[in-house]
Amino acid sequence: MVWNRLSPNRISPALYSAYREWLPFGRSAAGKPVQAAPVHWVRKRTTMRMRSRLAAGLLGALALTGILAARSSGAQAGKTEVLFNGKDLKGWYTFTQEHGKNSDPLGIFKVEDGVLRVSGEKFGYLSTEKDYQDFRLRVDYKWGEKKWPPRENVVRDAGLLYHVNGPDMVWANCLELQIQERDTGDMFLIPGAGETPSVEVIGRKYGGGNGYVRVQKWKDYEKPHGQWNTVMVVARGDRFEHWVNGQINLVGKRSSLYHGRINLQSEGAEIFYRNVVLEHLE
Repeated sequence: MVWNRLSPNRISPALYSAYREWLPFGRSAAGKPVQAAPVHWVRKRTTMRMRSRLAAGLLGALALTGILAARSSGAQAGKTEVLFNGKDLKGWYTFTQEHGKNSDPLGIFKVEDGVLRVSGEKFGYLSTEKDYQDFRLRVDYKWGEKKWPPRENVVRDAGLLYHVNGPDMVWANCLELQIQERDTGDMFLIPGAGETPSVEVIGRKYGGGNGYVRVQKWKDYEKPHGQWNTVMVVARGDRFEHWVNGQINLVGKRSSLYHGRINLQSEGAEIFYRNVVLEHLE
């Protein structure tokens, strides 16, 4: 790139402004004459040329830094990340309503034969330590047999929470792909310690106030009890898709949340998770 041919249309306004400030004399970046150089500048022209070169070098470094930063932000695009390794809970932490963070005396979250078993005995979740945005996330799940109070006499319930923000609590501010018998793929907008998230689905706005808000799926694609199911969230910017067993059953946009942690719920029913895989999107 030739710096004396730059225009504000080719670089950021901040960088262009910095470049203009560094011009010692001659013509501006737009090619227009600038005020003639004072005599003392002429006398020190050699010094000023050196300064000009240093300035150009500095701006070049700034531009390169910006380019590298932009590339870094998308450096993981296309990369697949296995979030659950089938051996331990590396990259995750536990949280339960009764015992808080990383305290699991009842063994609610255990790895057994390469599968994550969540007993459901207490309300809580397994959470990623990192935040994620712009991704395609797949999770396999299968219901177990045990159910616990206060949900021992109702349908089995769990959930895949994404864009989780704010302090750990049951439940934190997030979007949920509901995992519940006959309702898998529904969305819940969960306020946590703040305002209820907002989304738009088929031209209708949901959320944005207080309390939990449910957005119903279009169709039930869950397999019979005891079989493995695959759910998927596609989140890109403010848009999202819910998939169940290869079928899309909810699409929306204008989400007020677009990044955050990922949680796998424990909510009164035994459930097994495996193949928790995230693909980074551009």
